[in-house]
Amino acid sequence: MKIVITGANGLLGRHIHLHLRARDAYRDKLVLLDRHAFNDDATLADALRDAEWVIHCAGINRDSDERVEYGNRELAERLTQVLQGVGASPHLFYANSVQRDRDVAYGRGKLAAHQVFADWSERGSGRYTELVLPHVFGEGGRPHYNSAIHTFCHQLAQGEDLAINGGGQVELLHAQDIAAAIVAAFERGQTGELRLQGRSMSVAAAAGKLVDMHRSYTGDVIPDLRDAFDLQLFNTLRSFLYPGYYPKALKLHSDDRGALFEGVKNRNGGQAFLSTTKPGITRGNHYHFNKVERFLVVKGQAVIRIRHLLDDKVEEFHVSGEAPAYVDMPTLHTHSITNTGEEELLTLFWSHEIFDPDNPDTYFEPVLGQ
Repeated sequence: MKIVITGANGLLGRHIHLHLRARDAYRDKLVLLDRHAFNDDATLADALRDAEWVIHCAGINRDSDERVEYGNRELAERLTQVLQGVGASPHLFYANSVQRDRDVAYGRGKLAAHQVFADWSERGSGRYTELVLPHVFGEGGRPHYNSAIHTFCHQLAQGEDLAINGGGQVELLHAQDIAAAIVAAFERGQTGELRLQGRSMSVAAAAGKLVDMHRSYTGDVIPDLRDAFDLQLFNTLRSFLYPGYYPKALKLHSDDRGALFEGVKNRNGGQAFLSTTKPGITRGNHYHFNKVERFLVVKGQAVIRIRHLLDDKVEEFHVSGEAPAYVDMPTLHTHSITNTGEEELLTLFWSHEIFDPDNPDTYFEPVLGQ
């Protein structure tokens, strides 16, 4: 099987890529096309030849009205022409938008692209599924581009005032939920229109949620994350705080009896455990899609290393039990902790949820690629 993702460097394309690479059945089948690769005739033809599954996320949503309207149709025409040229008949998924029904340049362009794909499928060239998506958000989004959610998260992280359209409405859906729906639809062979539902609210309400989460978190209290949507919103917010916010120092209360600090304060439980690590030993080397996880060294010296799954850059945080400071692991980043001292390391690990062996949300990947 060959799975081709266009627009692989965009928000949705990256999330679909990460979702599929975590599945054994699809990990080694992926062919990723960024803008440069899509525009190269030989690269595009080679990618689409013998493709069984194409997920078309490439699109134009910020440009002149003319370019937005006609550019999206042109992308669809180029894709179908090359598919025909190499004789490929895959199951094609198109990331369309609820804006397709609006008489604006973006809506007209997205609708025209859909018609190109529908015509291609009706000619017997392949199966076709139109994904009709609401407002997409998630970790790695661009402020002032993808979604107001990303703009709000950026502004909060930078200490800026939020610019809120009080009358606006949004229907929000996390990119990982879209990726999961695409996989499910492909595996059951679903074609035709697939309208995905998100969480509807006013722009002001969404901003208010983020403000409350930011105020709580920067006050060293984890917000209530029992609602899966709130967890996704919180993880998106945290992605804008990383890496500059960490390690976050904790207030040490000391007297003649010793010292005390509050390691985790959370509005709804979770799970904590202490772990010892021998000198030179590394723990971790895994990543999560949803889990909020805290590393807090209580005794000894350590280095915490974190790397985004699609990047080679490794962030290092040197921490010590003598100056308690926590680092919360960002989602979609593999992470580890290494004892760099000469004594046994004692670390407090905390997660927002109790570990479920049937759904661990833990995927092995070395931080340093060893």
